[in-house]
Amino acid sequence: MSGANTQAANQRVTLVTGAGNGLGEAFAYACARRGDAVIANNRVHADRPSSAAALADALRAEGYSAGVDEHSVDADGAAEAIVANALDQFGRLDGIILNAGISGPAARVADSDLSDLRTVMEINFFANAALVQAALPHLEQSPAGRIVLIASSAGLHGLKGRAPYAASKAALIAYGRSLALELRRTNIRTNIFAPYAATKMTGGQDEVTDERLLPEHAAPGAAWLSSEQCDANGEIWVGGAGQFRRAAMVEGAGGSKPDADAQWLAENAGDMRSLEPHREFPGGEAAFADFYSALGSPSE
Repeated sequence: MSGANTQAANQRVTLVTGAGNGLGEAFAYACARRGDAVIANNRVHADRPSSAAALADALRAEGYSAGVDEHSVDADGAAEAIVANALDQFGRLDGIILNAGISGPAARVADSDLSDLRTVMEINFFANAALVQAALPHLEQSPAGRIVLIASSAGLHGLKGRAPYAASKAALIAYGRSLALELRRTNIRTNIFAPYAATKMTGGQDEVTDERLLPEHAAPGAAWLSSEQCDANGEIWVGGAGQFRRAAMVEGAGGSKPDADAQWLAENAGDMRSLEPHREFPGGEAAFADFYSALGSPSE
């Protein structure tokens, strides 16, 4: 365990993927400042030095405990290798912040290729799902295992010209909420964070005109959600510029008619479109149970 000599016995260990720069780097610093040992993951680019190693060196120079992982998250066997590397360096794993991802090419759906969708989904969704499965047995051994999936408001609301990216982030949201339901009786808590920040992915990091949008002002959201102090589960949080708020999927009250047809819907949809009063449900089963109960007793 190469990192164990700098780690207190009870120090939490958090893995941050895509930690070479931008949000991932900011997340790593926020967790280190909170007292965690941090594993900085980022793939190595052939034309430049390892950004993960540079971040770990910088963290250690400031007195923090840090390790390095240079696997590309979507490579074959990467999930198992990343988790094994974390355990080799620090002997435990308490939290994962799954930040690695790509935006994919900007294009309208009609002008795009399905291969672009598959590429984005492979990195943004399937690689994260593989890491969750590889990490779960070790997070279960932690007193407070934490999973933070880094999504986007695009996954909540859609994004013109970036349908693959929005779809991958929406998939992460649904996956994370499902995982939270499955693990709710364990010591693991799973939540989703959608940050707002100017980064290289958004094309704004080199020309930040509003310093409030620097990644470090969104980082406390991920740091809190990955901490043992956070008891939220299955929640979606949006944050940036020091401002944070919870987001949710909701359903309105709607309306009903036993013999409803398309014409009835056409005539009444306007009245039912309102989401006030709205209701939030912990999962699909609860939503269906509420929907079904609103039907009343079956007719004799």
